[in-house]
Amino acid sequence: MSNNTKATALITGASTGIGAVYAERFARRGYDLVLVARDQARMETLASRLRAETGVKVDIIAADLTSAADLGKVEARLRDDAAISVLINNAGAANPGGFEAGDVDAQDRLIRLNVTAVTRLSAAAIPRFLKGGKGSIVNIASVVALAPEFPLGMYGATKAYVLAYSQALHAELGARGIYVQAVLPAATRTEIWERSGRDVNALQGVMDVAEMVDAALVGFDRQELVTIPSLPDAAQWDAYAAARVAMLPNFAQEHAAARYKG
Repeated sequence: MSNNTKATALITGASTGIGAVYAERFARRGYDLVLVARDQARMETLASRLRAETGVKVDIIAADLTSAADLGKVEARLRDDAAISVLINNAGAANPGGFEAGDVDAQDRLIRLNVTAVTRLSAAAIPRFLKGGKGSIVNIASVVALAPEFPLGMYGATKAYVLAYSQALHAELGARGIYVQAVLPAATRTEIWERSGRDVNALQGVMDVAEMVDAALVGFDRQELVTIPSLPDAAQWDAYAAARVAMLPNFAQEHAAARYKG
């Protein structure tokens, strides 16, 4: 894929942070870009620089993906633009607080951005990818998808969906030419912390955005289904995944397990 000079990557949340780095990396790989975010001014600045430095074509769609109308514009572009071969679902947010005193409207907005937008944008691209026999969907999840104990409320639950959704897409469509990658960053130095009311400088083990994206792209080139840039020992993930798969044959039982019988 790194030698493809005619393909286009559509990247959400592309005005800053992880999305902006993905935009730069794919531009340097020769991809044209469609950048999607709310902040048009920042995207214009990024687009001008990437056009000048790499010569690629960069289009901009200013959109709030929690808005059905704005989301529909991006869906239409994914359905209709035959050049788009990579979708990077990066747009996301966190919300402060847990469940006891949580703002249910804020939780709803979080679900619309972290879950609904990821689902609808992928769904818009999938028929065309299947017709062409190729296409890539990169979903930015989080290690908190595996750690419900972390006190991040609804955020972790939405990212667990992104992981499970990615795995389900792969199981159904992977053999038909669609590559799906779920990227699970740990704490990464982006504006998401400030927007959710947290001080990133008070955290330990925060990874630089460029280092995280470059690691994720190694996983992309290796066609990994799940990429965890901060995990030192890949065997731990392999053991976790194997333990899950080992349970599957035991789920379909006519009777309840003996341990639930008196």
